[in-house]
Amino acid sequence: MDMRELVGKNVRKYRQAKGLTQEQFADLSGFSQQYISSLEKGHRNPTIVTIYELAMALGISHVDLVRPDPS
Repeated sequence: MDMRELVGKNVRKYRQAKGLTQEQFADLSGFSQQYISSLEKGHRNPTIVTIYELAMALGISHVDLVRPDPS
């Protein structure tokens, strides 16, 4: 799987698990809703700093955003 798609899929999974809309997560993370949407679709190539900041906003480890789903 492409790394952009993997990160986007994981961001969506953790965001939804927290019960957050893209708008709420955008407010929490400091990124725009458009950026979050594009990221979740795999259209963005986030830097390691961005991955770290997104993970902190979600209350998870940055490693969780780059870890493939075991299934």
